[in-house]
Amino acid sequence: MSGSITKSLLVITGAMGAGKTSVLGEASDILTLHYIAHAAIDVDTLGLAYLPTGSGNDDVMYGNLRSVCDNYASLGVTGFLLARALESRAELDLYRGIVLATDTVVCRLTADIETMERRVKERESGVSQREYVARVAKLNVVLDHARLEDFCISSENRSITEVAHEMLVRAGWISM
Repeated sequence: MSGSITKSLLVITGAMGAGKTSVLGEASDILTLHYIAHAAIDVDTLGLAYLPTGSGNDDVMYGNLRSVCDNYASLGVTGFLLARALESRAELDLYRGIVLATDTVVCRLTADIETMERRVKERESGVSQREYVARVAKLNVVLDHARLEDFCISSENRSITEVAHEMLVRAGWISM
C-alpha cells in the first residue's frame, strides 16, 4: 500500500501485580525523553464504571478505547502502548483493529505469584482486596494458556526503568 502510515502497537500484558501500569508509565516517560510520539493507555481504566443498563463494561471499555485512539491518531500519533491482561487472541485482534496496527508486539510481564499477590494487597486496600488478590494466580494460569506474548520480561527485583527500557528495546521502539 503506497502512502500508508505504519501504526505500531505494543501491548503490555501480565497478571495483576506484574507491573503493567507502572511499566506503561515509565515506558511513556522514556519515549518522551527520546521525542517519540506515542499514546500510553491503561485499558482497564476506560471501563471503570457501574452501568445501570444491561451493557457490559467491556463493551463500553472498547468503545472508549476506540475513541481515545481515534483522538490520538487525529493528532498524528502512530505508536500506541496498551496495558491490559490479554486473555484471548480475539481480544488481541480487537486491539489491532481499534488501533489499525500494522506492527504489533505483545510483552508479558512476570513475577512470582507471591510477589504479585503482595503488590496487589499493598495497592488495593479497599473492599475488593481479597477478590483481587485471589484473582492473581487464576489470571496467571489463563495467561499461561493463552500464550499471546512475543516475549516475557520479569519485573521481579528490578527497577521499573530497567524493565521498561528492556521492553522498549526488545519491541524495537528504541535502540540500546
